[in-house]
Amino acid sequence: MGLAGNLKRRLAAKGGEEVHGRDALLDNDDIRPLAIKDRTWTQRTYFTFWFSAVATVATWYGGSAAQSFGLNLWEVLGCQVAGWFLIATIYVLNGRAGAVYHVGFPINCRAAFGVFGGWWPTFNRAVMATVWNGVNGVQGGQCVYAMLHAIFPGIATLPNIMGPGSALDSGGFIGYVIFWIAVCFFLTIPIPKMRVLVYIKLVVYLISAVTMLAWCLTLAGGAGPVVRQPSQVHGSEKAWLMVRFLFLAAGNCATFASNASDFQRYAKKPNDVILGNVLGFPLADLTVCLVGNIVASSSVLVLGELEWNPLTYLDRIQSRDYTPANRAGVFFVAFMFAYSALFSSVFENSIPAGNDYAALFPKYISIKTGMYICQVISVLINPWYLLGSASVFINFLASYQVFLSAITGVLMCNYWVISRGYYKIDDLFTARRDGSYYFTKGWNIRAYIAYVLAIAPNFAGFLGNMGVRMPMGVTRAYYLAYPIGLIVSFVVFWICNLVKRPMIMLSGWHEPKNYFRPEEDPELNARLDGVEPERNDDSSGIAEVIQKNGNKGGNSNIEEKSL
Repeated sequence: MGLAGNLKRRLAAKGGEEVHGRDALLDNDDIRPLAIKDRTWTQRTYFTFWFSAVATVATWYGGSAAQSFGLNLWEVLGCQVAGWFLIATIYVLNGRAGAVYHVGFPINCRAAFGVFGGWWPTFNRAVMATVWNGVNGVQGGQCVYAMLHAIFPGIATLPNIMGPGSALDSGGFIGYVIFWIAVCFFLTIPIPKMRVLVYIKLVVYLISAVTMLAWCLTLAGGAGPVVRQPSQVHGSEKAWLMVRFLFLAAGNCATFASNASDFQRYAKKPNDVILGNVLGFPLADLTVCLVGNIVASSSVLVLGELEWNPLTYLDRIQSRDYTPANRAGVFFVAFMFAYSALFSSVFENSIPAGNDYAALFPKYISIKTGMYICQVISVLINPWYLLGSASVFINFLASYQVFLSAITGVLMCNYWVISRGYYKIDDLFTARRDGSYYFTKGWNIRAYIAYVLAIAPNFAGFLGNMGVRMPMGVTRAYYLAYPIGLIVSFVVFWICNLVKRPMIMLSGWHEPKNYFRPEEDPELNARLDGVEPERNDDSSGIAEVIQKNGNKGGNSNIEEKSL
């Protein structure tokens, strides 16, 4: 017993050993509001972050893959810019709770879905982040393979042990393993200290992107022939393709929109996130995709066919003319792409997944442990089959937005309309039956009604996307899956709360200027960090409103009276 007890104490996450009973399922130090010392991101950090975050091979894929369906370079860019501005707005709105209360996506889910009901959307997002981590790992592996091929020509002739439809052959899989190990090493760096990686990655990626752009345009005979290539589709077919890729540009970033709190919680001041996201995100995407689309278009002139994957394009240039100059150029560009992919794997996938796994099992899993769990699972799902072709990748992008849009709509409605910017923080970490977010045995049925009804209109299209034969009308309606899911879940959740009021449903606006942990001195830290002090206790009658809603109908049994 002594040995078992000692082992349990060693396995417990920081802060989790102090929590007992059912509250142990909900609390550890990692998922509580961040301490002031860890709120290090400024407006400049967020603006620069997006130029670093979207500077990935995956962002190139989204646009260049669209060209493989017949749209020209400028049509693709127009669709993407519209989608990016849409998702940037959603990102700011949905991440507001993180910027103010400095909590992550899983805690945001508890406020809307219930302290236990938040498990499902958290698990859902953890799966998506893990899958994306696997996809990003494949891209990183392709970068490493291109580097290895530049040094060891024999790696291209290794017997292929990978199955049909795989984006990796044996040499590519070796690159994947090396990249995976490198990511594990970078995960040892504390998250607040990773800010410097944002700036390094931006410089590295810009150099690699400009180098590859200049190289490909030189091979293609200049930019003129590339940018003047016509569209291959016309009429209604083109119109529907543009609708499809506009919302795919938004849906491609559905994970960012849903987990916005995970990044905005690091803000020094809540409003630091606004301009950095609304302007930084679309501008960064435009810059990256402009280069990516031009490079993809040049492949038609260089290779005689469209090569939508820039890493495959890079290696084909090298294989076609295996000279010392080409090999050196490929190694240089691939190395920088690999670093960019590594950064993306850490920031865009591992950290969100780590937050989710820590919230699912807070007693024993910290965010750091959760990030390593993400790394392991991302190998087991065989992600190399998701990048086997442009159509497979597009189908993958389109499928998961159905579920994340439904979650995002509920979260936005809850923060902006139902709770009016107010979170009762202590109640988000307790399983007490009188807690504001306990609802029905810890589950908010209203949120799940909205979630299911938001998925329902898109489910037939989802099946069609997975290979089931569906009418063309269903297929085209599915192009609008993201806005449909978002709007339906938002409206239905609002209606459900009007029909059956929860304990916290406020009028007016009750958001604090900034939230601080009770044990911290906001007056002192305001002087040190330039943060305006704000008391966490409420003086505007919120407690009375909660009490009134909680006792409506004269029933004091929270479990029975609340949905």
